[in-house]
Amino acid sequence: MELLNGFKNPFRSEHKRWVFLVGLVAISHLLFQSFLLPYGNALRSLLLPGIDGSIEGNYGNVVSRVRSGSKSVVVHNTLTINGSDFSTRDVILFNGGNGGNGGGDVGISSRKIGDWVEKGVSKVIFDGNVDDDYASENAEDLNENAVLEEVIRDQDNYVNATSRIEQVAKHGREVSTGELRDVNTTSQYPALSSMANPTPNAGSSFQSTSLQSDHTVSKSNSLMVVKQGKKKMRCEMPPKTVTTIDEMNRILLRHRRSSRAMRPRRSSIRDKEIFAAKSRIENGPVITNDQDLYAPVFRNVSLFKRSYELMERILKVYVYKDGKKPIFHLPILKGLYASEGWFMKLMQGNKHFVVKDPRRAHLFYMPFSSRMLEYTLYVRNSHNRTNLRQFLKDYTETISAKYPYFNRTDGADHFLVACHDWAPYETRHHMEHCIKALCNADVTAGFKIGRDVSLPETYVRSARNPLRDLGGKPASQRHILAFYAGSMHGYLRPILLKHWKDKDADMRILGPMPPGVASKMNYIQHMKSTKYCICPKGYEVNSPRVVESIFYECVPVIISDNFVPPFFEVLDWGAFSIILAEKDIPNLKDILTSIPQERYLALQLGVRKVQRHFLWHAKPERYDLFHMTLHSIWYNRVYQIKLR
Repeated sequence: MELLNGFKNPFRSEHKRWVFLVGLVAISHLLFQSFLLPYGNALRSLLLPGIDGSIEGNYGNVVSRVRSGSKSVVVHNTLTINGSDFSTRDVILFNGGNGGNGGGDVGISSRKIGDWVEKGVSKVIFDGNVDDDYASENAEDLNENAVLEEVIRDQDNYVNATSRIEQVAKHGREVSTGELRDVNTTSQYPALSSMANPTPNAGSSFQSTSLQSDHTVSKSNSLMVVKQGKKKMRCEMPPKTVTTIDEMNRILLRHRRSSRAMRPRRSSIRDKEIFAAKSRIENGPVITNDQDLYAPVFRNVSLFKRSYELMERILKVYVYKDGKKPIFHLPILKGLYASEGWFMKLMQGNKHFVVKDPRRAHLFYMPFSSRMLEYTLYVRNSHNRTNLRQFLKDYTETISAKYPYFNRTDGADHFLVACHDWAPYETRHHMEHCIKALCNADVTAGFKIGRDVSLPETYVRSARNPLRDLGGKPASQRHILAFYAGSMHGYLRPILLKHWKDKDADMRILGPMPPGVASKMNYIQHMKSTKYCICPKGYEVNSPRVVESIFYECVPVIISDNFVPPFFEVLDWGAFSIILAEKDIPNLKDILTSIPQERYLALQLGVRKVQRHFLWHAKPERYDLFHMTLHSIWYNRVYQIKLR
């Protein structure tokens, strides 16, 4: 018996050892896996304080990891934000520089951010060059010292926050700190952007869930290299179907006669006021000679004027306060996506249309920035945007649960203004019935003619003076027949250059212009001296060159199948532009030279007259771009509304 017990005890002891060993291996494996996952950053930062993880919570991807071992950083996107949202005491400048071939995002460690928060810092300014889908923007070559001086002079109004956007995937490496010309972190300019607010909004589930660990950037993702695949992306191929401008006109008329909008669950007093406005618009007097408006550029100047005046008298808008910066309530006032920023700034500051009591509102504005959404949450080179769409889905569910208004109409009286290319995807399904003012107005990507609004994409060079360099030479001094210069984005621009680059002296069709202020001014002078400015699509159907042509009084030649021109519901684009099918590129010169001089002069006059409707003003003026955008939203709602 004793001998038997002697055999059992060692067995039990050995069994315990094996269980302990297996458990230890399992725990080690789990810990190792957590280090590899994107949401393992938080754990790594706790266990390994020498390595800074990605900023979580409301930081999102606004500030990214700094690798302490090699002193390398990742460079982020260009932003210009409203300086009034910050204190003007402290500024810190990060110069993006031109030294490296890398790019991405200027990285700031979470520890450094925490130090700045404790010190009460107020601003972070990223300074450098821009590389985006735009010729004149590619040409920007800002001097770092000059930019710093300008920022200090202009602290009372705006902050220039520019950084070089050169995709990390393009070069497959990080940008070392030695390649950044100057990182001025002296005590004279300590700062922290309010877009990196560490205080979560406990009352908003979409804030706490969507901006935390699920959206942080792992090291492997931030350095992912894009490899050329066999399958082409949608933007690299011609569309499978083409909707001509004549077909768009027929769709608009059909939707005006019979709205597809759903009936509200219950009609409100505000619904009835808008419904009554439709009858007043259609049955008003005919305007024969109006001093304020140039009739030829409108589809029906009488309808437009009556609708506009009723908007001024009736319309009230409620702006949701929900949502935190940087995605909400933080307007970008400079660059390619300035349209959504300027509208946000002017709408939120408007006292005539905006009401504090949502029960008085006819329309509800959801003030988010599609540019900041991409900047904050998108994982570089991941090719996955589902988290961006999920974030907006969470937002709509939040306001639907908190207020009764969205559910009453399923969002039909709600609107958004978004200029980023991805906005149609991000707002699909959960915002499907809302009125969408979009720069990417592509009928094959879900844009609804008669409900949605084609938002002009405006490239603003100066936030303080958006009208800088406005105007151009008179028609008699425009000796260049056609001009284009820009990056080779998408499938269409290479076709344009293949047929016309260096082929004809009258056709100034160029590729990307070299960087530098002189090159930028050369680009502007070309547009000011050209009869027809060619506006081919890039990756998407929209292009800032359309509005830029009008800005410089050059007749725009739009070459972009399925593109709905801005303010399509009220403007007659045939009165001040040429719209061509993509297949007509080989015949471009023949088409332009066949236009009689009298017709060209009428088009150029139309450009000068319609120009006022495409301009931003710090203090909005009647019929300017702010009011035209708001009017088209109002106008489409008037013709979509149904009563129960």
